[in-house]
Amino acid sequence: MPMQPWFPDAKLGIFIHYGIYAVGGAAESWSFYTGEMTHEQYMKQLDGFTASHYDPDAWAELFARVGARYAVLTARHHDGVALWDTDHRNLDVVRDTPAGRDLVTGFVDALRARDLKVGLYYSHSDWNHPDYASERHPGPVIVPPNEYSHAEPGKEDPAAWARYLAYRDGQVGELVERFRPDVLWFDGEWERTEEQWRMGELAELILSGNPDTILNGRMLSYGDYATPEQGTPLRAPDGPWELCLTINDSWSFRPQDRDFKSVRQLVRYFTETIGMGGNLLLGAGPREDGTIPEEQIERLEGLGAWIARHSDAVYGTVAGLPAGHHYGPSTLSADRRTLYLVCFDAPRDSVSIRGLRNPVRRATVLGTGAELGHLVTGGLDTVPGVTWIDAPATADLDDQATVIAVELEGELDLYTGAGRL
Repeated sequence: MPMQPWFPDAKLGIFIHYGIYAVGGAAESWSFYTGEMTHEQYMKQLDGFTASHYDPDAWAELFARVGARYAVLTARHHDGVALWDTDHRNLDVVRDTPAGRDLVTGFVDALRARDLKVGLYYSHSDWNHPDYASERHPGPVIVPPNEYSHAEPGKEDPAAWARYLAYRDGQVGELVERFRPDVLWFDGEWERTEEQWRMGELAELILSGNPDTILNGRMLSYGDYATPEQGTPLRAPDGPWELCLTINDSWSFRPQDRDFKSVRQLVRYFTETIGMGGNLLLGAGPREDGTIPEEQIERLEGLGAWIARHSDAVYGTVAGLPAGHHYGPSTLSADRRTLYLVCFDAPRDSVSIRGLRNPVRRATVLGTGAELGHLVTGGLDTVPGVTWIDAPATADLDDQATVIAVELEGELDLYTGAGRL
């Protein structure tokens, strides 16, 4: 299906990993899978999950304030603990934790009240379901399998696997029917093949319930967009995409992880991503009580303040210049007549654009409106010269990244050849 038009212009989403793993500050699901803690220790966290200060309205207000256009909540991670009142039970916070209530409904309602798009994360795998480890991946997998994920050789149980898929389909069907999510963000796909997951049937189930739901690339060939993780790609994936990234090194709340990215680093990630036509899905991990740590809020607000000062270079834009034409990211207005050049460091003398055939009508500093001089040097026959734009004055520089708006005569026209031979 064609991509929903809201997605490529969203630019920023917030990725919330919230679950029982926040009780002990454990890595979400992985901590018992990899042996960081025992399975018994991990599951004991059910008893401490209260969501006592969970306020989805405050979350949504924060997301909107920082300029996000969508948010994704871990409705069910690999540990199998559902955050909503599911009729297809294995584990859920309604019956199995002191929280005692559905946490997804409030999230969905709060986002929709602020015109934010709703994303729900759901793991294909459930390492706690009694029928899950009844099948084996036929080839090599990314993560070495263990007792929670794969049947031992010769002990596959097709009937149990069919029961598991019915459980998964029942839960996904609930999410679609009850919440009509704008995005279903799947994970865990590496543990089985597309055929084993019956991805085609799952996609049909989702889209028959809500044809407007978009699916991430972890639906394999049925995904609508790519979602590289934890590192800006050097080349943009084909088609729509987002980068999912943590504020520190952890998806979930881990108080010992103090390796927070600075606002300047987040602005760099963000502008490099939107400059290649993608969205940034930035992760935050609430405490077990539902409050988002102050260090994460500060960084979200810092990024949001930068976006607010430079919104013309963010929303309503497409990917900018290819690498080599400007030494930094750039975006291009939808009418292709204004370039927005991002400068991470203060230019000493001038900013250059190579290969630009268009004359420049005007160059200004976005946010202050200061006008900058410009000229072209060189060029021969069909090969354009270099366009030089005067460096902004110190007073016009932004602390995180300065943006220069370059208004062109006509739509962007670039030379990408090898010059006169």
